[in-house]
Amino acid sequence: MKASRSISAVAFGQGGSRNLARSLPEEVPVAVTVNGTTQAVMMCSPSDLEDFAVGFAFTEGFARGEQIEKVDIVEMDAGIEARLWVDEAVAEALGARRRAMMGPVGCGLCGIDSLEEALRDLPVLPEGGAIEAGLAARGPDLLRDHQPLHDLTQAVHAAGFMVPGQGIVLAREDVGRHNALDKLVGAMQRAGMEPRDGAIVLTSRVSVEMVQKCVLLGCPILIAVSAPTAHAVRMGDAANLTMAAFAREGRLETFTHPKRIDRSQTDAA
Repeated sequence: MKASRSISAVAFGQGGSRNLARSLPEEVPVAVTVNGTTQAVMMCSPSDLEDFAVGFAFTEGFARGEQIEKVDIVEMDAGIEARLWVDEAVAEALGARRRAMMGPVGCGLCGIDSLEEALRDLPVLPEGGAIEAGLAARGPDLLRDHQPLHDLTQAVHAAGFMVPGQGIVLAREDVGRHNALDKLVGAMQRAGMEPRDGAIVLTSRVSVEMVQKCVLLGCPILIAVSAPTAHAVRMGDAANLTMAAFAREGRLETFTHPKRIDRSQTDAA
């Protein structure tokens, strides 16, 4: 299934009307199953679904990458099944977190059974990790070079992994911002990348779920083009996460643990 589709439209403006073809992103229901049992149904872009399934399973606590024996992507009449196969002992432990409902595009919490689960405690990230302030501020601009689906449709989010001295080394796109980050997490795990070596860059605002996913991955720096929520800041601060936002036009604002943003070159200038 393709990630985009050309759709006929009529444009109206001061010069009158005209027919045109607009590339729009596809979204389909994707059921994530573990050993045949549905854990979640999310609306996703139909690309990189192996990465999405592995990343979603990890950030939602279903299974870690090394516990997943096989991933099958199967197109059905009503959508797509991303089938994860794990050891039966792992599958049996999923009862407390089982989901079975449709979530809106990019929803990261639909089906969670309690407020305690939604705002679950996070580990505290270890010290270490740093990124130069100028590079951090350019993060979303550098990510733009890795967004072919956005270039085509102007309607999807992206999440990227940025490494000092290298820039954006990996990126994933989706109509849902949570989905894009889950895809990136899965791709990093499958590639054996070390999250402590860089920063996550987002094209979206920073909500609680995005902080949770970044901290669980073990990445110490989160950079976003838009604003964080107040609770996301509190959660990031408690988890020792460096959170930077409003990264655009060569500037950014840090809200938690700015020690990892290296300002030496900027201050010297």
